[in-house]
Amino acid sequence: MGAAPHRVRIVGGAWKRTPLQVPEVEGLRPTPDRVRETLFNWLGGDLAGASCLDLFAGTGALGLEAASRGAATVWLVEKDRRAQAAIRATIARLGAAQVSLLPGDALAALDRARREGLRFDLVLLDPPFGAGWLERVLPLLPPVLSEQAAIYVESGEALTEDVLGRLLGPGFRIARAGRAGQVFYHLVLRSIPQESD
Repeated sequence: MGAAPHRVRIVGGAWKRTPLQVPEVEGLRPTPDRVRETLFNWLGGDLAGASCLDLFAGTGALGLEAASRGAATVWLVEKDRRAQAAIRATIARLGAAQVSLLPGDALAALDRARREGLRFDLVLLDPPFGAGWLERVLPLLPPVLSEQAAIYVESGEALTEDVLGRLLGPGFRIARAGRAGQVFYHLVLRSIPQESD
């Protein structure tokens, strides 16, 4: 695969317009600026004090966008060494002390978070398409989610409520969804409990 098809930058918050390195990594598909802007508009824009987990960081665009908009802690999980180097350089350039790079894969990061009793307010999932990552990762999320957590999911096909329920369990719903070219994106929130009469 050649160079990334477009430039990537942070679109809002303290680091607005900051360009991000896009290393040549097979399968790297940075979330487009307009999709990130839509996501953070859905979330309300201000993430002051939030804890964020970006499980397939790539360029770090999603997690860095969260940090730029006030997230207090951000874990960027990435297994590719070239992508890790680009993320490290960006963290250093921004002086982003609230952002931590965790080299390795999503499953190991989730296991660590669960063992440490961590809870995240925002989980960002933009895995390689067609590799079965959502089927492996979504069932492991509930123990690391805060009570009001939001989950952002990108996939090569639309996520349905049935699939979501099977993979994530009861108590979650697709609150918003969109499509940009071949990419489907979803905001998943906890279901609002029905009050009994």
